[in-house]
Amino acid sequence: LNVVAPAISPSQSWRPVRSMLSKAKVDISISVSEQRRKKLYSSPATLSVHPPMSAPSYSSISDAAPPDAASNTSAAPSGLVQPPVSPHNACCSHNMVQKRGSQDCHCVYPVRVELFLRNVSLTSNWSDEFLGELASQLSLRVTQFEIVNFYVVGASGLNITMYIAPHTGISFSADQVTAMNYSLSQHTVQINPVLVGDYNLLNLTWFRPLVLAPAPTFTISPKPSPSQASTVPRHSADTSNEKHMSLITIICIFIGALIAVLVIAMFICFCKLRKGKRKVPPVETPKQRTPDAVSAVDSLPRPTSTRFLAYDELKEATNNFDPSSMLGEGGFGRVFKGVLTDGTAVAIKKLTSGGHQGDKEFLVEVEMLSRLHHRNLVKLIGYYSNRESSQNLLCYELVPNGSLEAWLHGTLGASRPLDWDTRMRIALDAARGLAYLHEDSQPCVIHRDFKASNILLEDDFHAKVSDFGLAKQAPEGCTNYLSTRVMGTFGYVAPEYAMTGHLLVKSDVYSYGVVLLELLTGRRPVDMSQPSGQENLVTWARPILRDKDTLEELADPKLGGQYPKDDFVRVCTIAAACVSPEASQRPTMGEVVQSLKMVQRSEFQESIPTPPARPNVRQSSTTYESDGTSSMFSSGPFSGLSPFETENISRTAFSEDLHEGR
Repeated sequence: LNVVAPAISPSQSWRPVRSMLSKAKVDISISVSEQRRKKLYSSPATLSVHPPMSAPSYSSISDAAPPDAASNTSAAPSGLVQPPVSPHNACCSHNMVQKRGSQDCHCVYPVRVELFLRNVSLTSNWSDEFLGELASQLSLRVTQFEIVNFYVVGASGLNITMYIAPHTGISFSADQVTAMNYSLSQHTVQINPVLVGDYNLLNLTWFRPLVLAPAPTFTISPKPSPSQASTVPRHSADTSNEKHMSLITIICIFIGALIAVLVIAMFICFCKLRKGKRKVPPVETPKQRTPDAVSAVDSLPRPTSTRFLAYDELKEATNNFDPSSMLGEGGFGRVFKGVLTDGTAVAIKKLTSGGHQGDKEFLVEVEMLSRLHHRNLVKLIGYYSNRESSQNLLCYELVPNGSLEAWLHGTLGASRPLDWDTRMRIALDAARGLAYLHEDSQPCVIHRDFKASNILLEDDFHAKVSDFGLAKQAPEGCTNYLSTRVMGTFGYVAPEYAMTGHLLVKSDVYSYGVVLLELLTGRRPVDMSQPSGQENLVTWARPILRDKDTLEELADPKLGGQYPKDDFVRVCTIAAACVSPEASQRPTMGEVVQSLKMVQRSEFQESIPTPPARPNVRQSSTTYESDGTSSMFSSGPFSGLSPFETENISRTAFSEDLHEGR
């Protein structure tokens, strides 16, 4: 595993690892053992012991420069390799692992430890040395440890997950787990600083067998033998008979109460079933469906606000999903171009089977997506779902002019680069789509994977936001969501989401700021072909954004200097606020929309003469005043760059708002 040694700079030492991470999601979990892909934390018999410390502050790794999407050529470091798969690797039940070194299926309950390692070294035998140090200081054996997951964080950090199996017995005792947790959380374990500069215990989970409560016992006095009956006093026999009768009474009462509880429970379940049947009537569709679709889908209530499309129709529309009709491929499936029987041109997304969603979660997401209607969002036309074959397909409207990424960094824009006005139109349309998701949909929707490739362009270069495969509904009344898996694309993910898993509405704002910087500079979010220290777009642009005199260094050379200088400064200010390291200092998408509309309005007013004022005419628009000293970004770290600095302008914003296009 590549780590930073004290004598080597982070940019030099970590360069071999960067190429390993090409175009990956932030949740890259390099699984070392296939059977560990289970969600162990979901078991009711799991006891999690969390250390009394907080996660590491993001300041040390927030500006990590992930690798370029085009350089996926390196392998994992020699210090971490995949262990041989045991022939019994699938024999253990839930929450158990096979004991290492055992020839047969010997399963035990492990302890799972997740550590964050800072400033990791480049030793080739790093894994053996690190586990040896850790085992010796915890009074354990190296053979008890197994690394199951790891991923790189920042320039020299490593998040690593291990299983520790008990040497004797089927599980660790409570005292052993408590001592292990105390040693790691209080740093009584001192690891060689040559291997690891410092570490933090992120999580420690203790798996143990489920302990059943003992059954109640009843003590019955033995019946005296006939030979002893004559010697037993009469009052003793009466007492024994009374005890026997009271025991029978207790047993009868217990059995009667148990029967009553069962009858009441059955009655409640029956009432709920009848009520559910009345609430969810079967929905008939006009199209003929295949038998497998009928048997698999009718068992679950289907969304009523969008079309259920037959698999045969989608298969025919794409010529049996012919590779020649494939538009692209993402982490969750392939997208095919097709034409429905009614002549509608569509893009059909065939989701990868065996994903993280079940049928019920998929149908809930379809219901949510079908309620989102805005002219700057790609419209969901229909869907198909089959429970038996795990086939899930989404059918969207076809947006014909490619993605923003293809026009900025691909072949589409090489011969015909986008001009300034077109870029600003795309920026405003994309901002309107995100603002609708955040502020005008009920409940609030967080996109989670907003990037240039998910902004599709029409023939007139109006933009639509697409790919809601990762979208999440925020809990009602909340603006954040705690994700157990950090997902997204390198270069676009907000630092607080990457560090803590807390997904905020402002996380989408950060991603939008990265796209805005792409429009201004023409550079990719992560470009390993750039000079050292300039690979990450946000890291390179932040110092320039703080100095108004150097802002023109950001301009895309393809613009050829053909852009309004004042408006360029204003848009740079908006981008700087959006990529602020602190989520609280970023604007909302509604504020971004209004600021971009004012930029467009200023361009429009500068290009035509101002008409004379008309008294006694009621205006239906909203007026924004700027005194030249403050703006909506005046409190953040970029307060020196007001979007309308040194001007006294009274602007009339366009009358359309976040409801446009609905």
